[in-house]
Amino acid sequence: MVNSIFSLLPPLLAIVMVIITRRVLLSLGTGIIASALLLAKGNPVNTGAVLWGAIKGIFVDEGSLNTWNVYIILFLFILGAITTLINIAGGSRAFGEWAMTKVKSRAGAQILAAIFGIIIFIDDYFNALAVGQVARPITDRHRVSRAKLAYIIDSTSAPVCVIAPISSWGAFIIGIIGTVFVTHNITHISPLTAFLQMVPMNLYVWTALALVFIIAARNIDFGTMKVHEERTLSTGIPYDPEKPIPGQAKEDLPVSEKGNVGDLMWPIAALFLGTIGAIIWSGSKETEGKATIMEIFGNADVSEALLYGGLIGLVVTIALFIRQQAKYKSLDSKFLVTGLSVGIRSMLPAVLILLFAWAISALIDELGTGSYLASIVQNSQLNPVFLPVILFFGAGLMAFSTGTSWGAFGILLPIAGQIMAATDISLLLPAMAAVLAGSVLGDHCSPISDTTILSSTGAGCNHMDHVLTQLPYAVLAAIISAIGYIVMGITGITAFGLLTIGILLVLFTIWMERSKTRLSPINQEV
Repeated sequence: MVNSIFSLLPPLLAIVMVIITRRVLLSLGTGIIASALLLAKGNPVNTGAVLWGAIKGIFVDEGSLNTWNVYIILFLFILGAITTLINIAGGSRAFGEWAMTKVKSRAGAQILAAIFGIIIFIDDYFNALAVGQVARPITDRHRVSRAKLAYIIDSTSAPVCVIAPISSWGAFIIGIIGTVFVTHNITHISPLTAFLQMVPMNLYVWTALALVFIIAARNIDFGTMKVHEERTLSTGIPYDPEKPIPGQAKEDLPVSEKGNVGDLMWPIAALFLGTIGAIIWSGSKETEGKATIMEIFGNADVSEALLYGGLIGLVVTIALFIRQQAKYKSLDSKFLVTGLSVGIRSMLPAVLILLFAWAISALIDELGTGSYLASIVQNSQLNPVFLPVILFFGAGLMAFSTGTSWGAFGILLPIAGQIMAATDISLLLPAMAAVLAGSVLGDHCSPISDTTILSSTGAGCNHMDHVLTQLPYAVLAAIISAIGYIVMGITGITAFGLLTIGILLVLFTIWMERSKTRLSPINQEV
């Protein structure tokens, strides 16, 4: 069962079920049980042991606390508390009213959210959650659906992180590139230089980012996203009230009329600066002597930094809450405790989904799903010029099936190095760039991806609404990128690949503009 075609069954079962039933926990649970049955070869007792091992592994790793997972969970609970207290204090209301005077259109609100997504590039987890907190009051006021906000967040977080050398992703990728270079005795170029040269070759990133701005600026929507946008425009409600929304408090809580913009901005600023400071501190203490910024980010414990940054943000939020209560007597002190409790509980759906996703990812790793898919890519006997596009789709399929782009990086980057060293070393960088691009693509499309889950959490969007509305956009970007990789592989010139995707994006925009109905409510400004 391990490292065979059967290893594909659990992730495919979970993905198909989640699309058909739209019940995420049921679908992930089914995939988890199927994985355990395969690993235990159908033995019920052994299946129970495998399941317990997967659950235990989320919290305990090699006999000690799995701090990465535990800190991420605690950060989510803290973020829920911060969000709820900011809402009670009137910070979100005040920020939304202020933003309405500065951002005059729906297009402007979406573009601003995309800019936030590009600016906050340190880590995709932090990006997804922080951008949602800042952008949500603006997009809500301009009647932009939460599904659209989740798409904007998801399509700017991982794509920017994967090309930013000063990020948790960049440090991880550069480390793998260094290993590949040592293995194949490549000394004429450093891993960092190679990473930077690969940035323009990551065609999916540029396609996805360009698509976000085109769709925002021109109000172009299609598929189920158009349904969500039209409903939001007509009702003013940015989400479906009948569906569970991560981070959406169900209790009827008060909203202070005395709140101001600072009640939102100061906690977010404290969260951001606290996290950055904690990342630098965490990376510095693991680095001996004089360290470069790359070494610091490479050695930093991002989950620990998120926890410390979250605690700093929470302290500032509580201080502002107490200050407002003492100054204006506008809030009963009991709402501080209520807000903390409601905020923590509001994050339970997101945390449960994340726990299930981690469990199935661990079991899929034991089954060797990624290794099996990698062997298919490695054994493909085709002209080397087509290998970048093959690796692009191979990495996409792997990340889609396993729910992790980092896993695809770790497996396929060394394989890309092996293939190109044996065929055409001049295509090494394009091939590795294609692996990075495909991994982000698969991450965008997968309902079991942690970054997809956190993007819907940050936006306050139902998880499956986000998955199904983003999928057509990601597939479109994938098709355009694939054509670009074919052109780049044949010509050997990166600029031709970029020119190809640019032309295709222009043609897409012209076609969509011509096909839009003049009276469609999607084109009206609010």
